[in-house]
Amino acid sequence: MKYFVMLCDGMADEPTAKLGGKTPMKVANKPMIDKLASLGEVGLVKTVQEGMKPGSDVANLAVLGYNSADCYTGRSPLEAASIGIDLKDTDVTLRCNLVTLSDEENYEDKKMVDYCAGDISTPEARELVNYLQENLGNDEFRFYSGVAYRHCLVWDNGNPHPGELTPPHDIPGRVIKEYIPKGADTAKLYDLMKKSYELLKDHPVNKKRISEGKRPANSAWFWGEGTKPRLSNFKAKTGLNGSMISAVDLLKGIAICAGMTSVDVDGATGYIDTNFEGKCKAAIDEFKRGQDFVYVHVEAPDECGHRGEAENKVRAIELIDEKILTPVVNYLKETDDFAVLICPDHPTPLDIQTHTSNPVPFVIYDSKNKKQSGVESVNEDTAKATGIYIEKGYTMMDYFLSK
Repeated sequence: MKYFVMLCDGMADEPTAKLGGKTPMKVANKPMIDKLASLGEVGLVKTVQEGMKPGSDVANLAVLGYNSADCYTGRSPLEAASIGIDLKDTDVTLRCNLVTLSDEENYEDKKMVDYCAGDISTPEARELVNYLQENLGNDEFRFYSGVAYRHCLVWDNGNPHPGELTPPHDIPGRVIKEYIPKGADTAKLYDLMKKSYELLKDHPVNKKRISEGKRPANSAWFWGEGTKPRLSNFKAKTGLNGSMISAVDLLKGIAICAGMTSVDVDGATGYIDTNFEGKCKAAIDEFKRGQDFVYVHVEAPDECGHRGEAENKVRAIELIDEKILTPVVNYLKETDDFAVLICPDHPTPLDIQTHTSNPVPFVIYDSKNKKQSGVESVNEDTAKATGIYIEKGYTMMDYFLSK
């Protein structure tokens, strides 16, 4: 038996005027997703536990069968594992976004123009993060480069609960004054952010980006604090050899911490220009080499949601269906009995451009036990109409693996 998870990050949404009062899932042409839905089980699952922030960290952990209340230590430590940082028990890590801020004179008066600095490339970002390390790094704070705009700050003997740190993707277009680090032990972090702006605003990388009409990565922004992860081994928990295919450090880090194989794909970007075909090939190759369980994570719908890009979000869903899900399912049909789980981790509504905690639609298809679900096209409404609801999202994986 083979198990395939197609995780469509941020795919769920709310009806929007941008799509004539519909959601991207309703508009998208997704024949394979809908076919599996019609022959499987469809419902809603709550992937974000009460009291948890609606992030891809806790939501993907839930889909993988992990109870965040027992194992979650923060987002950044999972990303640090992917980057290859050897954390001490006394280290605190923070996500370090490279962002674009507006050019008002006072730092706190600036606006969050872009949480991802215009999709800055990994080589450009690496040069900037290394520059921050050279000028701001010391025995207490160390900067590590990751992928694109996503990087890491390690705070030696830091406070694991320093205060209120706001994700930059939650405040697009807003003046940052109300969202700068607040709390008993955030003054040093805020000082680093302000100093990073002075260092980066005139850096040659940013001057070149501006000359090319691109947004500069002119500030560091810290959030997602945490300590060394404590995930149980996925194979010990499930008895399955598992592989993770993702473009982002968060999912790679979850895989590493869970003892799964993390597969890199050339050209995987985390956006709609990602290498869909490469992810498909990687999934099939993992099954061919004997893996029992393959989890493909595609960030593109989430990124489009954060940017308010309705047409791109619809297209991202269609590309997942066409270029990943369909070929993988067709391969599995010819080789083995199999089960497929399709779901988002959380909604990323186009109109608010950030995550919510609302339940998300799921599809579970079992090649050995086809059924008539009564759902011809899966979306937020048809999933709710089935009356099937999984309140504790982390229990869904055990149910899926019982197929």
